[in-house]
Amino acid sequence: MSTPCESCSMPIESGRYCAYCTDEHGELQDFEVRFAAMVDWQQRSRPEDDRAALEADTLEFMASMPAWREHPRVVGR
Repeated sequence: MSTPCESCSMPIESGRYCAYCTDEHGELQDFEVRFAAMVDWQQRSRPEDDRAALEADTLEFMASMPAWREHPRVVGR
């Protein structure tokens, strides 16, 4: 049975975070790295949207993720 990654919600078999959200040591990547990657993913999915809208939507999504909901950038959005 899969569970969602606590950083991005991707289904995973075990652990708290998926391979995309962790570094080479299996630790959660820092906020800025993950935020940039998530915004880039959104941009590939929605190339017509401007960067500010993509960033705002990404922060909104991250607010729903256990790994990020208490992060100052997310709380202060």
